[in-house]
Amino acid sequence: MQSEIPSIQEVENLSIETLGECKFDTTLKRIQKGYVDDTSKVAVYARSEYMDQYLSKGKKLPTFELAGPRQKVYFDPHKLTCGIVTCGGLCPGLNDVIRTIVLSLHWQYCAKRVIGYRYGYEGLSSKASQSPIELIPEIVEDIQNNGGTILGSSRGPQDPKDMVDTLVNHDVGILFAIGGDGTFTGAANIVEEVRRRNLKISVIGIPKTIDNDIYCSERTFGFSTAVQKAREAIYSAHEEAKAAWNGIGLVKLMGRDSGYISVHSTLANSDVNFCLIPEKPFKLEGENQFLDKLEKRLLRKRHAVIVVAEGAGQDLIQDLASAERDPSGNVKYKDIGIFLKDKIAQHFKGKKIPISLKYIDPSYTIRSCPANADDSAFCILLGQNAVHSGLAGRTNMFVGYWNHNFIHVPLSMAINKRKKVDLEGPYWLSVADMTKQVEETCLWKG
Repeated sequence: MQSEIPSIQEVENLSIETLGECKFDTTLKRIQKGYVDDTSKVAVYARSEYMDQYLSKGKKLPTFELAGPRQKVYFDPHKLTCGIVTCGGLCPGLNDVIRTIVLSLHWQYCAKRVIGYRYGYEGLSSKASQSPIELIPEIVEDIQNNGGTILGSSRGPQDPKDMVDTLVNHDVGILFAIGGDGTFTGAANIVEEVRRRNLKISVIGIPKTIDNDIYCSERTFGFSTAVQKAREAIYSAHEEAKAAWNGIGLVKLMGRDSGYISVHSTLANSDVNFCLIPEKPFKLEGENQFLDKLEKRLLRKRHAVIVVAEGAGQDLIQDLASAERDPSGNVKYKDIGIFLKDKIAQHFKGKKIPISLKYIDPSYTIRSCPANADDSAFCILLGQNAVHSGLAGRTNMFVGYWNHNFIHVPLSMAINKRKKVDLEGPYWLSVADMTKQVEETCLWKG
């Protein structure tokens, strides 16, 4: 899967913070070649035009640290207590990751205890509404078959001092924080407080976003399931549109700031005629703009399918500079699906052209469903590598996926950043070819 490539300035320091020397023998039993050496790296750039910028100046190529089990670990596994927290919105695969962490800690590393904190970072607060859960293998045995998260989730910041107090009181050595960039911001704040107190607590991030927009990771769990389910919604929209004279199927998909789900769902179903994503602004009114082109499409084919990401066209609905924000500081987006539905209806009513418009929003049914086979397998590998990272004393990092390898990435690389669809890359250009969208002006050919 193509990923946005970080700039040269952004990859100047990809070193991973550690708590200290690894002195304990691992309890994980593998053949010699199954362990990873600390010197093993994964190149950031795979294409020659990027590598040449370094090689021509005699510089070393920038690399990520390779994830995986080490023969020596920092923590004594038999004395180790770990914590898990899930934050932000729901995503297919959350329970898979929780289950993998618990089973890996128990069966591979013989950890003393695993604690599940309830409802996001609020569960780490001294004012938590729910007590933490003791996570044992019997509790997580079948949770991968269910959507959502057995720990619950929430948004919004908590006091780092208060959260670290909780970790100290529970003798937690590793905290696994599952979430997106807001979660990573909270994790980084915990790291700062841990460092201020000179404590030996590892904080490992596990990227969770159904939008696949975590920076420096080619893939996040839940995305494959989302595309599969979104494709089913698009299929239904197409059938509804074809069955009516001047039928229009409008599907709104997830994607606050990045249109990956819309792009990949469109590629997976070539019946889409308009794909609208946050990265590409568009206009409604005027010759050769969206409504005009939709009208021409109906006159020519008598049906149309529109896919729109939730973050697309927000500038048409509200002033983003003064928009309301959620507890995590994100702009509260207006419903672009309902907005387009109303605008399309008004346009054709004014033209006295009868239409049959069907609006489909599968967002919450997708977010809360169980992971598909592809995501479940990815979750297992992601969760295991997170455990390996924590045991090896890494901290202030998350486990990413890059050039077909799991890697260690500093938390700072993904904070206040979003991976975006490359409008000059092959995925978007293929969508543009399929839908006949003209890239220079974001119009549509007749």
